[in-house]
Amino acid sequence: MVLLVTAALAYLAASGPADSRAGGAPPVPAVAQQNQMHRVVHQLQQRLHSLPQDKASWAQLGASYVELARVTADPSYYAKAEGALKNAGDTGLAAIGMGTLANARHDFHAARDWAAKAIASLPSSAEAYGVLADALTQLGDDAGAQDAVQKMLDLKPNTASFARASFHFELHGDVDGARDAMQRALTAAATPEEIAFCRYRLGELAFDHNRLDEAAQHYEQGLAARGDDMTLTQGMAKVAAARGDVPAALEDYRRLVSRAPLPQYLQEYAELLEANGKTEEAAKQYDVLSEQQRLMESQGASDDLAAALVAADRGDGMQALRRAEAEWSRRQSVFVADAMSWALHMNGRDAEALEYSDRANALGWQNATFSYHRGMILAALGRVAEAQEALVQALRLNANFSPLQALKAGRKLAELRGGR
Repeated sequence: MVLLVTAALAYLAASGPADSRAGGAPPVPAVAQQNQMHRVVHQLQQRLHSLPQDKASWAQLGASYVELARVTADPSYYAKAEGALKNAGDTGLAAIGMGTLANARHDFHAARDWAAKAIASLPSSAEAYGVLADALTQLGDDAGAQDAVQKMLDLKPNTASFARASFHFELHGDVDGARDAMQRALTAAATPEEIAFCRYRLGELAFDHNRLDEAAQHYEQGLAARGDDMTLTQGMAKVAAARGDVPAALEDYRRLVSRAPLPQYLQEYAELLEANGKTEEAAKQYDVLSEQQRLMESQGASDDLAAALVAADRGDGMQALRRAEAEWSRRQSVFVADAMSWALHMNGRDAEALEYSDRANALGWQNATFSYHRGMILAALGRVAEAQEALVQALRLNANFSPLQALKAGRKLAELRGGR
């Protein structure tokens, strides 16, 4: 896999270190960011009241609603975004906005089509290629996604393009390449929000490979650029839990889900509660997670992938397989292949599960959860040596990949070793 990022070095050489620029900037709390976005929306609404034919402002309003949905975890903004973007007419900017909205709703086929329309209208738009790269990655079109990312880098070697290059490297098991591309994204970062995002992604790369101190450092430096950032707070909660400071981790998660009940935060919070014997509190969070998933689906934001994994982890094999098969019918990415493998395993269909696990690992992604799932499938098939290898790999990659599943991986590994 070749992805050319060196062509952007001249651009980066003209920029100073991101941290030096961030040093003089005051932290931007997440609440303050939401308030600022609401002000932008209000200003755009006032402008459109006077100039209802201003298509660019309609497109900007739609994009702002999509971002508000992400920050607030309130999917009702999706309908508002769609309405605003329809008023933007048949323009390239409107197509970019509609593609971004489709990606947010996990309608990746529509996002791909909107991106194609945007590129036809604005062939030099790196943002349009970003929408395309995101959609194709999720659809499992690896070659197409790589081409789209390369086009982004050629057009505009900025934080957004380097971040996508980083994820592409990561999916192919090139952790050093992913880290290097993300460092370049950080160097190109021009706002506290971009710096915080880059620090979070660098922290995640470290956390996912058992480098807790490095992860904590990135999360802390990100919070210095933009205080009270939700993703960085989540990162610090994971580090606290991994270091054994469960009360601090639980408090961080409690604040997160009260402010933004994103499914990822709710699931991690519930698992941490359950792993520490707080089963009743965990059950309440799982209930909130189910309700949040229903709310998102009511607003056109289906996520059968996440629902399948949650159901499988909780032992509901039939629900897990139903959800995974629904997602697989729409897209055949490595992410969905892993969900299929885990759902089939939970239904005792391990020979089929292994075939999907092979597909999930085809790109070479060094993912602890994928390795754990594979190890449990191999163990069920009686392939003990291979199962041990996969479980050791999972824990070597990230001993804290899940508060609950990492414990199960360790217990299964001990069981397999004891049976030798």
